[in-house]
Amino acid sequence: MTPIERLFSLEQFGIKLGLDNIRIILAALGHPERAWPSIHIGGTNGKGSVAAMVERGLRAAGLTTGRYTSPHLDRIEERVAINGEAVDSATFESVTADVFDVVDSLLEGSLPGRSLGEGRPTFFEVSTAIAFEIFKRAGVDVAVVEVGLGGRFDATNVLTPAITAITSIAFDHEKHLGHTLSEIAFEKAGIAKRGVPLVIGRLPAEAAARIAKVAREVEAPLFDAHATTDRKYPPLTPALPGRHQLENAAVAIAILERWSTLVGHIPTEAIVTGLTDCEWPARLEWLRVPPNGELLIDAAHNPAGATALASYLQDTGSKKLPIVFAAMADKDLTNMIGALAPIASAFIATTVPHARARTADQLASEIRRLTSVPVEAAASPEAAVARALEQSKRAVACGSIYMIGPLRARLIEGGATRL
Repeated sequence: MTPIERLFSLEQFGIKLGLDNIRIILAALGHPERAWPSIHIGGTNGKGSVAAMVERGLRAAGLTTGRYTSPHLDRIEERVAINGEAVDSATFESVTADVFDVVDSLLEGSLPGRSLGEGRPTFFEVSTAIAFEIFKRAGVDVAVVEVGLGGRFDATNVLTPAITAITSIAFDHEKHLGHTLSEIAFEKAGIAKRGVPLVIGRLPAEAAARIAKVAREVEAPLFDAHATTDRKYPPLTPALPGRHQLENAAVAIAILERWSTLVGHIPTEAIVTGLTDCEWPARLEWLRVPPNGELLIDAAHNPAGATALASYLQDTGSKKLPIVFAAMADKDLTNMIGALAPIASAFIATTVPHARARTADQLASEIRRLTSVPVEAAASPEAAVARALEQSKRAVACGSIYMIGPLRARLIEGGATRL
């Protein structure tokens, strides 16, 4: 079994929130997370986009950057980027092997005074340790780190960052984070640290109040990204499309301004570059699909994401389009389809080979109960796209990133290009 295969084998252990294992692993590695300053970004939606903007702005200012995001689209190396580029496979595999050597020593109890007390580490815990070790070896000036799930007990929350941020609060992962916005906000606010600025985006009142309470309790200065700005900016159009990206851009600006004040100067031109010259694939991304189709792909995997996608199509005056859709079994299908149905001419339900995925037939049956829009099933995402483009020159593919990422890669391999 290769190191990468072994890493993926850890997925069988599922999600386990807690910091004990990751702290033990990082200590055994010599604390790579202390080798570089960091910016820690949480939130329900938008955290990946904000991470992309912030990283690009820091790089434009001349800093060597690391960026850790999850999940990946098609290749696990995409989670770990140096200066905006995914690390090469050889580096990722080599560091993965080294981290597993440490994990094995901990499991065997051969490191004096150190052992993993909660059993085998999870996929995300080991992935996080790998990313942090890669950043240390690369000698990055700063790492932009996206929270994986929640915040308080997420493996990334071992950081002592220079700045933290919460982009948005909405319903998702209720099983782990709670069933009210206040409960979810409390978990997200767990990344707040004493004396560390916490930047917040536009939040529901209930969530904002809970985060403000946590910030007061831990003595974290709170900065509303929409309240003030330290600078004057020229008229600009964010590189990432959609009304919601204007909200994300405000958070990115506030983070970069805080960094400039507290850590090192970031020129206004670099901040502008961060907003206008960044890439974040599979977020409202149009592909030209041979021979003459156009497909909008978007990782709208929860109700808030589906609403943002629908708003984008409505804002651009699009006619109703066929929608290729896949979703995990634990997702709020009712509210996702409720958001998407007004912009759908048809749904083509499909699936992905994942233990938590709804099957195509199951998904189609559930969608039919929620809308009068025509619904059919297709066994594979590629077949679903082909069927959608038979119905219309333009179509949409959205839902689970486990579907969107591999589909995007296969389409590009087949000759699709970005519009």
